[in-house]
Amino acid sequence: MGHADFSSAQQATPTGRGTGYNPHNRFHGERIIAVDDGWERDTPAARLTEVRHEHAKTVISRNRSPDVPFEQSINPYRGCEHGCIYCFARPSHAYWDLSPGIDFETRLIAKVNLCEVLERELCAPSYRCSPIALGSNTDPYQPIERELKLTRGVLEIMLRYRHPVTIVTKGAMILRDLDLLAELAQLGLVKVFISMTTLDDELKRTLEPRAASGAARLRVIARLREAGIPVGVLCAPIIPMINDSEIDALLKASAEAGATSAGWVMLRLPHEVVELFEHWLAEHYPLRANHVLNMIRDTRAGELYNADFSQRMRGTGQVAQIIKQRFDLARRRYGLVSNDRSTLRCDLFAPAGQQLGLF
Repeated sequence: MGHADFSSAQQATPTGRGTGYNPHNRFHGERIIAVDDGWERDTPAARLTEVRHEHAKTVISRNRSPDVPFEQSINPYRGCEHGCIYCFARPSHAYWDLSPGIDFETRLIAKVNLCEVLERELCAPSYRCSPIALGSNTDPYQPIERELKLTRGVLEIMLRYRHPVTIVTKGAMILRDLDLLAELAQLGLVKVFISMTTLDDELKRTLEPRAASGAARLRVIARLREAGIPVGVLCAPIIPMINDSEIDALLKASAEAGATSAGWVMLRLPHEVVELFEHWLAEHYPLRANHVLNMIRDTRAGELYNADFSQRMRGTGQVAQIIKQRFDLARRRYGLVSNDRSTLRCDLFAPAGQQLGLF
């Protein structure tokens, strides 16, 4: 199976998608070179979403990265229809013989036996309870969740087993599950983090084409807070010369909506994401592209990416330090504390067959 290389001929981005091409799959030696055949299209063809069903053997992933604030996670879906061009999870699609480009946002994989396997793993004698991060790789509230309801199924199990869970999302669909989230919150078992990237609708349209608007995410924060659900914001990624100027506005609006905590992550460009982001810049910010890339290099010791655990989330250098200072000042100005997942309760966990405590 060959994969397209658009280094010499870039495809236009289909309407509502983050990218229009599939970079070469790094696990394949064969390459297909796309060339301009002279048949131009004014409007790129639409690209429909395909969903493949997977029967997973395990669903709880364990984390050993010291810079990631959770020990275990669950991702109901592989690939993400939100189409965020910067998504660090895109390269994982190569493991499934798919491209991190448009395949990642249009050829999705759903773990249809997720709930069955999750219950089995929670009931294993060796299992030790610690908060599960829901959607650490791809968004648990992307559009296909509306029909498949895998995320809702996980929350039902979390409530039944009294298991702590954290959620990161940029999808407004989370409001569908307010009933479950409110019950979990009453027991001290849930925290929600809304990903806030921009309040500029035009930037969102190209950067995160199928995610909720910034205004919609602020409404989600307000509804969650009204329902008594702890909610923070995660400004991720911060991209120099693209959205870093919005730091103050994002935190001010989030605090006014009801968020109580905030964190941030510097743009990460692992593997094929570098090429995808470079093409995005060339398409949408051609006059600014080189300057943006040079600013990113300043945060990565002269490279576009550095995977070292000590710096990959925040970067190093003068640009990274200025962004950190601006974020910390704005966070304190609006009364937001640092994001924290450690206060969720683990003592209530009750696997099937065990009697719940009275207190």
